[in-house]
Amino acid sequence: MKRFSDGGQSRAAAIWLWAVALLVFAMVVVGGVTRLTGSGLSITEWKPIMGALPPMNAADWHEAFEKYKAIPQYAQVNAGMSLDEFKGIFFWEWFHRLLGRVIGAAFALPFVILLVLRQMPRRLIVRCLVLLALGGLQGLIGWWMVTSGLSERVDVAPERLATHLGLALLIFMGLIWTGLEAWNGEEHSRSPAGWSRGAAILLGAVFFQCLLGGLVAGAKAGFIYTDWPLMNGAVLPPVEWGKGALAFLHDQGLVQFNHRIMAYGLLIGGTAYAVQAWRWRLAQGLGAAAFVVAGALWLQAILGIITLMHAVPLWLGALHQAGAALVLATATVNLWLVRRSQPRLFVSGPRTTPF
Repeated sequence: MKRFSDGGQSRAAAIWLWAVALLVFAMVVVGGVTRLTGSGLSITEWKPIMGALPPMNAADWHEAFEKYKAIPQYAQVNAGMSLDEFKGIFFWEWFHRLLGRVIGAAFALPFVILLVLRQMPRRLIVRCLVLLALGGLQGLIGWWMVTSGLSERVDVAPERLATHLGLALLIFMGLIWTGLEAWNGEEHSRSPAGWSRGAAILLGAVFFQCLLGGLVAGAKAGFIYTDWPLMNGAVLPPVEWGKGALAFLHDQGLVQFNHRIMAYGLLIGGTAYAVQAWRWRLAQGLGAAAFVVAGALWLQAILGIITLMHAVPLWLGALHQAGAALVLATATVNLWLVRRSQPRLFVSGPRTTPF
């Protein structure tokens, strides 16, 4: 009987994992569109199996619309909405949930097949099981997010939206990383600790900035203070400090300010990292990877400014969210390359790492 390889490669597994990562990327973008169109609360029930089908006749549509009319968002934001308008927002939320189901099937079924065919390296089986469990948890987190807007609020709680986005991005990173492991096989060398630590800090900072972006989206903070570089003529607009710690989650001005400041820090840190990589002339493509991350950060920052100054139109908002996922992907690949490579330094001097 063919045995699992403890350290071997599996190109089939790698392609499968990266294909699922592309689906998660699409899920993140569709989630952004769902938020920007105000569609996230249009489906007021969670039916993991039966909910895969949309309303199939007029009676079903009427029932779904009446349930939506019972929540605060309809009464305070969309009062008087027609059934056709409701169908428009319903579609995006339904499509978002359908993608979640497709991702679950696209992960679970090939995973079982690869196990049966012994095409999955043994060392990656547990990692894939963890990713599968996180995918299931993501469904629960998504419903937990939706419930925050069904009774007292007219939208979902920003911290729950950021949690939902953050878990999706963690799964996205995990799929990319595990795919790289499957494609390349077991590691045999590592880079100096300083470079690995620097790349990890950069990736962590990019992920944290994505979470801040989730708070901006949840608080609808991108629709206010649309001037730049100041915010309504001030560095920091008035903040409702009476909210206490919740101000960092719910106050629109403070949430947007934090997102801006973190972006500036990322640009400085990412650029410095890339310059150091070039300065020490790292071999095996690490310098190029560092510059790809820095370039992606600059493009995303410029896109963010344009999106803000145009008051977040749908297409720019979706593009900005897609850009965030792509920056995260480049930073993930960069860290993997650093950890799996052993850079050769072509300059002399006592300092061989950036951190």
